[in-house]
Amino acid sequence: MRARFLGKDPNSQEGQSPTLFATDRTDRVTYVAQGWKVTDPQALADIGPVPDHETLIEIPEDVLKMYALRYLEQEGQS
Repeated sequence: MRARFLGKDPNSQEGQSPTLFATDRTDRVTYVAQGWKVTDPQALADIGPVPDHETLIEIPEDVLKMYALRYLEQEGQS
């Protein structure tokens, strides 16, 4: 699987950049998100158990907008 850079949070500091990547999987459309590890006890309690092979990350809305823009471009709506 290859990952292609889509963009990073424009408001983040160097070395702390929530980032979004698109993969080239052929069996399904997936993305890789680099973000802040969720460690807040209340948030973890609200979400509940997370399997050992998964993790929770927090990413800014601006990074999610990168996905929306890519989707609209693929659909010919942008």
